[in-house]
Amino acid sequence: MDGMVASVLLDGFYGLMSWVFLGLLIFSVFCFVDAALRREDAYRAADKKTKGFWLIILGITVAVNLFLGMLFLTIAGLIANIVYMVDVRPALVQVGGGGRGGFRRGSSSDGPYGPYNGGR
Repeated sequence: MDGMVASVLLDGFYGLMSWVFLGLLIFSVFCFVDAALRREDAYRAADKKTKGFWLIILGITVAVNLFLGMLFLTIAGLIANIVYMVDVRPALVQVGGGGRGGFRRGSSSDGPYGPYNGGR
């Protein structure tokens, strides 16, 4: 009976860990694709290393998550992905590297149909 309970618990744990590793893989692929789609000059303007540097780091992270699955390397890759998402990506968007889709930031006086001119 105890062996069956342990087996069920281990199956649940391994199932949970497989979902965690799948989530980490999806997160790392998203970061890699996002970094690949950003302009090279935005990296230089934001002073955040180079596009090639980030593509190598994030590409290694994708490879580790896809093929190796070693916990230490997965955690190191997760840290790299988090640094990209909370530091590099916002800086790239700020300098204009995030203009995909034609989204334009207007001034605070812009309304839904264009700039508000005060009734003039």
